[in-house]
Amino acid sequence: MSTRFHHHDLLRLFAEIARYSSFSTAASALNMTKGAISYQIKTLEADLGMILFQRTSRGVTLTGEGLKLLAICQTRYEEIEAEIHALKGISTRSLTVGVSTYFAARWLSPRLMSFMQIHPDVQIRIQPMIEFSQAEMQDVDLAIRWGNGNWIGGTVTPFMPMPPYPVGDRAAADLVIELGMKEAISHLTLLRDRDDSNVWSDWLNVAKLPRQSRRDALIVPDPNVRAQAVIDGQGIALMDDLVRDDLNAERLFRLSETDLPDYGYFLVQPHSSAPTGAVQSFSDWILGQS
Repeated sequence: MSTRFHHHDLLRLFAEIARYSSFSTAASALNMTKGAISYQIKTLEADLGMILFQRTSRGVTLTGEGLKLLAICQTRYEEIEAEIHALKGISTRSLTVGVSTYFAARWLSPRLMSFMQIHPDVQIRIQPMIEFSQAEMQDVDLAIRWGNGNWIGGTVTPFMPMPPYPVGDRAAADLVIELGMKEAISHLTLLRDRDDSNVWSDWLNVAKLPRQSRRDALIVPDPNVRAQAVIDGQGIALMDDLVRDDLNAERLFRLSETDLPDYGYFLVQPHSSAPTGAVQSFSDWILGQS
């Protein structure tokens, strides 16, 4: 009986589904039906004799065997890509880093030249990105994200602790001095990064303040715009030490000494991204900068 593997074409499909962490999303992106995708994966699993995906309420996640197979596929595809580049005479390595303009302007940009001097063979592209869901569409190799690190869809590496704390304009600061934070916060608009964000709830819990049930929160996904909205008196926001220049210039005022110690910046390599040498070089460099 032959033990030869017959479904090499399904390995690319498998890698694409792993990239999207969803049969439905992958089906839409690949112009296939969800039923067809499910059938193909069952065929692949039957041929391999192992389960590759675990179904969850939020989509699908790779099993241990699935993670091993994905690593093999990505390594082989990377080798093929490198051979094609060699045939074409391409000597540079490319790297796309997804990052918010806030972090890029206030931290990354002043330091980036040192990486370029150390690795002149890496062609780096800074891709403005707010939501991690954009990483796959924008071909991001490595993302720099702020939060608590509890994310799916990528390999998360702690990079730089950066606890957030509430900031406001002078009027908000005066109100906190007058009424105290517990009373003042009920009169101030809370600026959030997403409608489903838990950051303010987490901070209120740590600060032992009542949960705010008002519906007047303003959603401002871009942290640069959010900081400016606070300066303009549109509300208060949880920001980190990258607004230090604004605090020193008294454009912003820290409203409480309480912060969220578990929050900061993380490197996230999407499951769809191959672990290339350029990714490793950049990761090693930036981890050494923190």
